[in-house]
Amino acid sequence: MTGSDPRTASSAAPLTGPAAPCWVTLMTRHRETAERFYSQVLGWSLRPGRLGSDFSVAYRGQVPVAGLFAVSSAFQVAVAWTPYFAVEDANVAAARIRERSGTVAVGPLTLGKGRGVLASDRDGASFGLWERTEPSTSQPAPADHAHSWLRLRTRNAFDAAIFYGEVLDWASGRPGSCDVAYEGEEVIVRCEGHPLARISSGAVEAAADPLVRPHWQVQFPVEDLAETVAAAERHGGTLVEDRTGFEGTEVTLRDPDGALFAVTDVRSPA
Repeated sequence: MTGSDPRTASSAAPLTGPAAPCWVTLMTRHRETAERFYSQVLGWSLRPGRLGSDFSVAYRGQVPVAGLFAVSSAFQVAVAWTPYFAVEDANVAAARIRERSGTVAVGPLTLGKGRGVLASDRDGASFGLWERTEPSTSQPAPADHAHSWLRLRTRNAFDAAIFYGEVLDWASGRPGSCDVAYEGEEVIVRCEGHPLARISSGAVEAAADPLVRPHWQVQFPVEDLAETVAAAERHGGTLVEDRTGFEGTEVTLRDPDGALFAVTDVRSPA
């Protein structure tokens, strides 16, 4: 068993927890199977959530790092990891999505201590919005590390940066807003100087391969990459892609229910 290592993400924004700019949630058909898999592979502990019997929260120590939500096969919802971005007003943000040719599939709905939206951008990548309406009582993520970070594979990184910037108030200059920088062939999004996500071009909407279609990828930094991959395979997961670059190695895995996620020894998304 291995787990997320705070040391490998010391320069990244705290992407999970109540004080973070985003949250990640797994939509799965079999919550108990998913709980066993991720606890063995990433070292999480799972506790019941406050959104009903179909929802649980994954913890790293005492800090919440992700949500797991069981969806009925009667609903046409993809089994996938989805990032949720914090917004001040879910109604306003949802309207911005529609105005920019994105799609709002669900919400805004009142859920627990906030209001949620499930949407997709104009290239088809799914994401969510979260408006907190009550103070959180959970311990926040430490300010100096992340439990996960994000990569958007999209048709055109420049166009996507404009879309999300306008929807989420990136580069607005307001307190707490994120900065957008074009570095090489990618877009890097930083919040308070810490990397939040990277956006890369080249995805093809009509591609049969889900790795090639536009999508948000959730990446979990781990201490021992080889052992994490081996643990995933022992517990019903499969290795999908292994990408090694000058920064480090990023491995895409598929969990037993088919959801894709990545584990990496890269120190920072930038």
